[in-house]
Amino acid sequence: MFEHLQPLPQDPILSMLADYRADMHPHKLDLGIGVYKDEQGYTPIMRAVKEAESRLLTIEQSKSYTAPAGTAAYNQLASALVFGPDHPALRDQRIVSAQTPGGCGALRMGAEFLHGCSQESRVWVSLPTWANHIPLLAGAGLEIAEYPYYDYTTKGIQFEAMLQALEQASAGDFILLHGCCHNPSGADLNQEQWRAVADLMARKGLIPFVDMAYQGLGNGLDQDAFGVRLLAERFPEMLVATSCSKNFGLYRERTGTLFIVATNRTEAQTAGSQLFSKIRSHYSMPPAHGAAIVETILSDTGLTTSWESELASMRERIQGLRQQLVAAIKASGIDGDFTFIQHQSGMFSFLGITPQQVEQLRQDYSIYMINSSRINVAGLNQGSMDYFVSALAEVLSTR
Repeated sequence: MFEHLQPLPQDPILSMLADYRADMHPHKLDLGIGVYKDEQGYTPIMRAVKEAESRLLTIEQSKSYTAPAGTAAYNQLASALVFGPDHPALRDQRIVSAQTPGGCGALRMGAEFLHGCSQESRVWVSLPTWANHIPLLAGAGLEIAEYPYYDYTTKGIQFEAMLQALEQASAGDFILLHGCCHNPSGADLNQEQWRAVADLMARKGLIPFVDMAYQGLGNGLDQDAFGVRLLAERFPEMLVATSCSKNFGLYRERTGTLFIVATNRTEAQTAGSQLFSKIRSHYSMPPAHGAAIVETILSDTGLTTSWESELASMRERIQGLRQQLVAAIKASGIDGDFTFIQHQSGMFSFLGITPQQVEQLRQDYSIYMINSSRINVAGLNQGSMDYFVSALAEVLSTR
C-alpha cells in the first residue's frame, strides 16, 4: 500500500536549516531557527544545567520508567514556577500537571484532553500564531477558528479587532493565548489588555488555553506569568502548556509540562485520570532526563540562583540586541520606522519586508529567515549586526 503514498513537502523551517548548513558563505547568518544563541553564535548549555547533570551522573541509580505524569517532585516545582508558590489554585489543589515531551507534547496532550471533553467546541488561535499550533491542535480533532492579533501596518496588536472576533466565540470554546513573547510577532498583551480579555472570556463562558514557551525571556519570570496567574485566579477551568526548551536551554531533551486547572480538587483528580489515560495511549511515559535536570535545579537554592542569573543575562542580551538593531537601522539611513522592534518581547519580530526581499537576502547575502520576515533577534551578535543591516539597506533600496 505504500506505493500509493505521495511525498509531502518538508517543513519550511527545517528545509531552510538544511540549506543554511550547506551554504559555504563566510558571513552566512541564520535568523530563522527559533533557538537562543550567545554572542559567539552558539546555543550554550547553561551552567546550572551542567552542574545538575554532573550531580545526576553521581546519584542516579536507575533508568526505570517514571509514570505517565512524570515525577511528583518535578510537577510540584514546575507548578510553583508557573503559577507562583502561593497561588490560590495551588493552595486549593485545583491544578493537576504532567511532564510531557516538550511544549509540543503539552499542546497535543492538552488538545487530546479537550477533544475528549467536547467534540463540538472550537479552539481559537491568534492570526498569526506559531506554525505548529494548528497541526498540533487540529491533529487531535479540534476545530480551528482564528482571531485577529498582529497588525502588520502599525506593528502592534489589533486589540479591538481581537475582542470583536472573540465576541463571536460560543460558550465552551477554547481560546489559545500566548503567555508571553508572542511567536512569531513579539507583540504581547499588557496587563490591562489581559484583564479585558479575561473579562470578555468570563462573560462569554470561554475557556483559556495558554501556551507559555518563553517564561523568563520577556520581562522576567514573574512578570511573564502575569496572564497565566490572573486567569487561574478568575477561571474555574483552564489549561496551560509550558516548555523548558528556551528558559532552561533543554531543546533536545524535550521537556515540557501540561497543567489543567479545575473547579476543585475532586474535579482536578478526575481530569488528571483522563489526561493520564490519554498519555498512556500515546507515548506511555515521558522522557526523564530533562525533567530530572529541572527538578535538580529548582530544588537547590544555589542552582536556582545560578539559573535565574544566567536567564536574566540572556533576557538582557536580547533586549540589548533589539535596541542596537533599531539604532543601527536608523544610522544606516533605511527609510521607515523600526522602533517597534525594541518595544517587543522575546526572541522574535517581523521585519515587515516582502517574501521577495526575504529571498533576495538569502540569495545575495546568505541571510536566512522565513518568508513572513520573522527574525530571531538572538541570532544576531556584534560581529554580524553591521553586515545584516548593510544587506537589509541594499535590499530595501531596490524596492
